Amino acid sequence: MKKEIKKSFKEKFFIHGIANFIIFSVLIVFVCLTLSQSAKSVFGTNSTDPIYNGNKNSNKVSLMINVYWGTEYLDSMLETLKNYDVKTTFFVGGQWVEKEPEYLTKIFNAGHEIGNHGFFHRDHDKLSYEQNKEEISTCHTMVKNNISLDMNLFAPPSGAFNKTTLQVANDLGYKTIMWSKDTIDWRDKDADLVYTRATKNVVGGDLILMHPTEHTAKALPKILEYYKNNNLVATTVSNTISSTN
Repeated sequence: MKKEIKKSFKEKFFIHGIANFIIFSVLIVFVCLTLSQSAKSVFGTNSTDPIYNGNKNSNKVSLMINVYWGTEYLDSMLETLKNYDVKTTFFVGGQWVEKEPEYLTKIFNAGHEIGNHGFFHRDHDKLSYEQNKEEISTCHTMVKNNISLDMNLFAPPSGAFNKTTLQVANDLGYKTIMWSKDTIDWRDKDADLVYTRATKNVVGGDLILMHPTEHTAKALPKILEYYKNNNLVATTVSNTISSTN
């Protein structure tokens, strides 16, 4: 009788132990999934995903100035940014840096953020993994050799990218940055159009693409005045996306 009771107790203990282990395991899995979902909502669904805008509930916007040419208009744009006490992000091409290292230094010393725009302005969606890597890393090295900066934002030339591009950028420690508004200033040489495209229906979190052109330089004071009068803070891409990514 005692043996039967002892055996029954062991069986119950074993069953309860197994049941508790299963319950504990389910709880662990649930917690991990919850934390994973929380992380996704904060950091994005995937670390390789391109970023098109920042927090739309904020009042921050960013002018993304892509530079491969237009050096002759940079002084005017830098002066305007200084007058409005605005720091923004310049995505520089490696070829341009090679030709104009002193302007890279000038932009950086003015307190602006520097991002990577590839080296030869190639369509990255047509490149292999190694070719993508060479474009991004060569520009990175060129900038670092001039201003001792490790960049971490990459804007694909012409907005051309694919999964390979995103993976390479991520592997090199970069976030891939796109835009939510495009001034198309490289095509339409009209300061009024540039102004309209940079301000129409603009909201917090917008990333606004532009280049150093004569008409963009002319429109820039009016654009910044509009942001100021409408309680929008023009700042760097990193500051604009920091609250959501």
